[in-house]
Amino acid sequence: MDDDRHSQFRDAHSDRSTAAQVPDTPQTRAPAYRLAFADDDFLCRDELRPVRLQLELLKPEMILNERGIESTVVMFGGSRIPAPDQKATARTETLAELSNFYDEAREFARLVTMKSMASYGKEYVVATGGGPGVMEAGNRGAVDAGGASIGLNIVLPHEQAPNEYVTPGLCFNFHYFAIRKMHFLMRAKAICVFPGGFGTLDEMFEALTLIQTDRMTKVPFLLFGEAFWRKIINWEALAEAGTISEEDLELFRFVETAQEAMDIIENWKVEAVAGA
Repeated sequence: MDDDRHSQFRDAHSDRSTAAQVPDTPQTRAPAYRLAFADDDFLCRDELRPVRLQLELLKPEMILNERGIESTVVMFGGSRIPAPDQKATARTETLAELSNFYDEAREFARLVTMKSMASYGKEYVVATGGGPGVMEAGNRGAVDAGGASIGLNIVLPHEQAPNEYVTPGLCFNFHYFAIRKMHFLMRAKAICVFPGGFGTLDEMFEALTLIQTDRMTKVPFLLFGEAFWRKIINWEALAEAGTISEEDLELFRFVETAQEAMDIIENWKVEAVAGA
């Protein structure tokens, strides 16, 4: 029925093609004559920011819906963490030591994707930022399992093309950090955070804040590498100062291995009921 209804009107693709063939005159060359939806300069004006925000929210949502993807497992982590066979190129000794988390991220994504494939790729689909480091490991692990994974890339001045392991049809590019973070969390059944820098911390704390304030459903929130996280964040000091509640320390768990993380995710419903 939808197709019949839509066929009553000429579609936008046809008009865009027709408009490109109009006679070349001063009137048709003028920017004012361009179709609004096909005018890049117009769409990039400051006044069109609300429209661009909406488009950036809508495009990935439509594609993910069309693919039937209902839930994801989100993997945050540093772009500078090398694969173990590349750790000699790491800029610091600490980054070289953290390279083992590349393998853990890859194995975790492989296990998650095997679980996802049991639902024909609709549930528990791995989602990463689509870049190098831990993100690459996550998408690579999905390929190891023979499944698909999502990459939510963003345009940065000196940053990257998507890593080669993201499923091409599920590889998105963003202008707005805020909309990108919404897409990370809208379908998240679990959030896994590996060692990283400012970007990883930003993503981690925004997600924790949404859960803490009941703006988002509580899900397994797993921090890989307890020693790393305790070194850079004094979690207990926040509770002792009263800036967070003691109960907020229970919103996340530390894990070290892919299998440990999978065990928590697999038993999440049991834990949630037991803790109610």
